[in-house]
Amino acid sequence: MTSEITLFVNPTAGRGRGAHAAQPAASALRDAGFSVRTVLGEDADDALRRARAAVAAGTGALIAVGGDGMMSLALQAVAGTMTPLGVVAVGTGNDFARALGLPIRDPAAAGRLAAEALKGGAVREIDLGRVGERWFGSVLASGFDSRVNDRGNRMRWVGGRFKYDLAILAELAAFKPIPYRIRLDGGPVREIEATLIAVGNGSTYGGGMRICADAVMDDGLFDVTVVGDCSRTTLLKVFPRVYRGTHLGHPEVTVHRVSSIELAAAGVTAYADGEQLGSLPLTADCVPGAVRVLAPAAPTGI
Repeated sequence: MTSEITLFVNPTAGRGRGAHAAQPAASALRDAGFSVRTVLGEDADDALRRARAAVAAGTGALIAVGGDGMMSLALQAVAGTMTPLGVVAVGTGNDFARALGLPIRDPAAAGRLAAEALKGGAVREIDLGRVGERWFGSVLASGFDSRVNDRGNRMRWVGGRFKYDLAILAELAAFKPIPYRIRLDGGPVREIEATLIAVGNGSTYGGGMRICADAVMDDGLFDVTVVGDCSRTTLLKVFPRVYRGTHLGHPEVTVHRVSSIELAAAGVTAYADGEQLGSLPLTADCVPGAVRVLAPAAPTGI
């Protein structure tokens, strides 16, 4: 393994935390004996091009510094390759890092963990979701939650979990059930009315909302959470339980464990890892062992 690794930095993540996080993360890696090259980009496309070039050139690891948007960009560069991905999570949501049990908003600790993993060969293979050419690591959102995500992304004046709470309240005013057509693992097409359908490779989105609470990132399957056609009152009661994962026991909530899903609904935009994916219809496939991450092994029995 080469001792040169690449720090892939979003300087604007977490209202500027990305720029500040790069230095302690790089220092921790250099202290461990690694040569660190930093990659920025003029925009997302340029950053991805540079990251892919580093991977193609044989970098020892790609260490992404930022939030879930940066992790999503990094996944596009390393998925399907042998290059391991390190995560220095300093964004708003940090759901990818949370699902892997990695440090959040502690760049020095994240840098040390990545260095130790590289030196000890502690690389964990996890699954990824794939929609066309796009990869995702956490959750694909469609329906009420994707509309909340859309509104939350427009709320530049507030951050973190509170932003999504406000977006939820705003979206409730226009809430209507959505007619979906879904196909699970190539089975029959089903027509259902639902509030949302979330496809989880990981367990959380929106900064810790455990929408797919039991999802496991290396079992080769998605956890698909379907929140049925419920009233605003019911939704107000159910949605706060998402932060604890106890919503899964509600009678309007069902979970399917599948390796692929086809989703169709008019006027619905899908998000994956907090990034806009595009309008339905789409097909999402779970790809086992699609990426190697510098993260602790999953606890026994998980």
